[in-house]
Amino acid sequence: MSTMNPKTKCGLVLEGGAMRALFSAGVIDVFLENGITFDGLAGVSAGAAFGCNLKSGQAGRVLRYNEKYCRNWRYCSWRSLFLTGDMFGADFCYRKLPDELDPFDNAVFDANPMEFWLVCTDVAAGKPVYHRCDRAGGDTMEWMRASASMPLVSSVVRIDGGRYLDGAVTDSVPLEFMERHGYGRNVVVLTQPEGYVKTPHPLQWLMKVVYRKYPALAEASARRHEMYNAQTEYVRKRADEGAALVICPEHPLPVQRITHDPGLVRETYGIGRRTAEKQLEQVRAFLHAE
Repeated sequence: MSTMNPKTKCGLVLEGGAMRALFSAGVIDVFLENGITFDGLAGVSAGAAFGCNLKSGQAGRVLRYNEKYCRNWRYCSWRSLFLTGDMFGADFCYRKLPDELDPFDNAVFDANPMEFWLVCTDVAAGKPVYHRCDRAGGDTMEWMRASASMPLVSSVVRIDGGRYLDGAVTDSVPLEFMERHGYGRNVVVLTQPEGYVKTPHPLQWLMKVVYRKYPALAEASARRHEMYNAQTEYVRKRADEGAALVICPEHPLPVQRITHDPGLVRETYGIGRRTAEKQLEQVRAFLHAE
């Protein structure tokens, strides 16, 4: 049975943040375990890579494989970056892991009617691209990879003639995208605490050098902090108006973008779970509101 008011499309927006998105994984597992459902989800970067498990109904999967493989060089390491061009190993993360080591439930993903959108950045245009994934097969994992491919530590991902990197460069919190697509009530999961203000990228000079063939990407990266801060301000405004509900950590998370510590993986995930559990009745009331 749906938890949503059928008169209003309800969405879930998941920010990225690499391993900080383990917080979001804890949140979505609480949703799964308590029958909280949505009409659609928009995920960015790790928000998409972890959030897809909501559509596939696999509570605990994100925690399980991150605990098990966070120390595996093929999953994430400087060695992987030097050998493959990707810090998060493309073949390991987007083929071997979902196909063999901890299988992704393609059948449940395909059968779930929830719309699943992910955000990538078109490196030539320096603009966001929104891709809807209805089925888990085909090039879906490549789109996931593109959405989560952080600049400077990832290869540009080529799909159907396009070239893409991390969606967070151009749309870190796609609440406005969801509203444009008819989602009038949205739960927004952020991986930074309330009041966080993003500052300019300290390696912007390197972005200009590495991506000299893609000046629009470098320009978008230079403006990212302004875009992000405007978006979080918009999220707060919509929350004040009753159109959004925000779930975020009370304090900065203990994990950074990358960790090889299974204990830190579990700790960050646990913070997400506890935060969601505290707000569970608030979420239910929000999704049922007239």
